[in-house]
Amino acid sequence: MKSVICHATLNGMTENTTYPQLPARTLGATGPRVAALGLGLMGMSDLYGPADEAESIATIHEALDAGVTLLDTGDFYGMGRNELLLRDALRGRAREDAVISVKFGALRDAAGGWNGVDTRPVAIRNFLAYTLNRLGTDHVDIYRPARLDPNVPIEETVGALADLVKAGYVRHIGLSEVGADTLRRAAAVHPIADLQIEYSLLSRGIEDEILPVARELGIGVTAYGVLSRGLLSGHWSRERAAGPGDFRAHLPRFTGGNLDRNLALVEALRQLGEERGASVAQVAVAWALSRGADIVPLVGARTRARLAESLGALDVALSEADLARIEAAVPVGAASGDRYDPHSMQALDSER
Repeated sequence: MKSVICHATLNGMTENTTYPQLPARTLGATGPRVAALGLGLMGMSDLYGPADEAESIATIHEALDAGVTLLDTGDFYGMGRNELLLRDALRGRAREDAVISVKFGALRDAAGGWNGVDTRPVAIRNFLAYTLNRLGTDHVDIYRPARLDPNVPIEETVGALADLVKAGYVRHIGLSEVGADTLRRAAAVHPIADLQIEYSLLSRGIEDEILPVARELGIGVTAYGVLSRGLLSGHWSRERAAGPGDFRAHLPRFTGGNLDRNLALVEALRQLGEERGASVAQVAVAWALSRGADIVPLVGARTRARLAESLGALDVALSEADLARIEAAVPVGAASGDRYDPHSMQALDSER
């Protein structure tokens, strides 16, 4: 593949980083054309503890310079701060250089708590108005409810989003963490570009029903959590504790015996990676890329170093023998513990 040279300034010195030319993928039958890897921005403003804003912006710049186009945020990430961060990062750049994906609907309070979901049409119009203002743009490329609202039929939600598409404020409609039946009902109202959902070696539940239905309907998948929130990064250890404000301290897979069993799976991947000259993270991202051209993994890199590592997965060509070894090392259902705490799991239409 052709290479892209990016320039990063670290400790006053300029370093050149060469990345492979990113291949492109299309999100579903009706969605936009984007680079094969996207960048998830949540951790730059929320849920993973303190982040360095200057490094976050530099990481977004590095991603764009490397050819990453899909940038994923949510209006509730840092209660608006993440969108403002993205606005600052995009200042001075052409709007068409980025495909901006925004999740909406999650309700929060002043203490940062969570208070359900609201996807009523009047609420959607309100959320979007604030998002456009914070981002400093006249449209969002992909707009999606973060979760299914149990009090609002999905047909009503998608119908309101379709009106925003007609008005030009939204280019494409996406969904997040919904099940196969909801996908069918939504697609009957308006074309759905993509489903954003957790998909990794440790989270493969979508393969049973959701992914086949998405493919049947021509809906792409943006896969978040491909490194299982750091578990599959190769950088987590038993001694590493989640710091203040890091929600991983409350996730079942990061606690007690679950963590020990999950880290054992990581070590099996590390051996395979070392034989291929790749890191654990690169093996995990390369595996996600191998699942189909209709899947675009989102990497949640908060620094340029982690971004460079993930982009290096594009140079990792997994053979059928490699994939078989990965499946043997981390078979379906091998993860110990649920993705979220019990209350959060109950809110997932995709897990019903």
